[in-house]
Amino acid sequence: MSTVTLTGTAVSADGTAIAYDRHGSGPAVVLVHGAFTGRGHPTLAGVAAGLAPWFTVYDYDRRGRGGSGDTSPYAVEREIEDLAAVVGAAGGRAMVFGGSSGGALALEAAARLPEVTKLAVWEPPYHVTADAPALPHDFAAQLDALVREGRRGDAVELFMVAAAEVPREAVALMRADPSWPEVEAVAHTLAYEAAVMGPGNALPAARLAEVTQPALVMNGDAGPAWMAAAARAVAGRVPGAVHRVLEGQAHAVAPEALLPELLEFFVVA
Repeated sequence: MSTVTLTGTAVSADGTAIAYDRHGSGPAVVLVHGAFTGRGHPTLAGVAAGLAPWFTVYDYDRRGRGGSGDTSPYAVEREIEDLAAVVGAAGGRAMVFGGSSGGALALEAAARLPEVTKLAVWEPPYHVTADAPALPHDFAAQLDALVREGRRGDAVELFMVAAAEVPREAVALMRADPSWPEVEAVAHTLAYEAAVMGPGNALPAARLAEVTQPALVMNGDAGPAWMAAAARAVAGRVPGAVHRVLEGQAHAVAPEALLPELLEFFVVA
């Protein structure tokens, strides 16, 4: 089967161009990235390569990143329309895998898009226990304000420290690294991530109950306990969801750890 990578563009409902890479052949699978990442990121690029012998995999840049456009004003509904456009380019029906906040976006989309036929997610970072980071309800607005003030680096630092629990000292070292401008380049999308997660990253229990597709929820056993609790909570709210814990994996999961679970889930009718 073909594993040639082809690049294409889907047009979202508001006219925004959404760039994607297409790998392999077979039933369609769309990959949804989380914060700071886009198509070609090593984790989901590895997933795409691993699935390509059996599936046609669409790895796309969410709006505001890479080769995709970005039309104002932002709304989570526009991102759901973006995913729908990629599914349309994939033939109108597709299975979906989302990681981190991309998993939360995939869950939101699956509740509204019947063309999503199966859904797998990795550690959507909802806050369901007291040990989860405490985020202000206006977190998205704070991030957006910093970017509008030209303080892109400060927006990245705020997100990393407050949401991703990166020590401030580590962020200071990152800011001195030559790769930091690449991180700042996507700073405007961090407010999008916060909007997808919702105020305080609260579990959207009612929305999750509306997901009717077969669902797989995964987390690692080497990350924060609150992440594991979030995955259990999602699996408990999505009707019929399967929950898997991957041994030795933290939030930055290895693609080779995901692949066996995804292959089994996507292959079984």
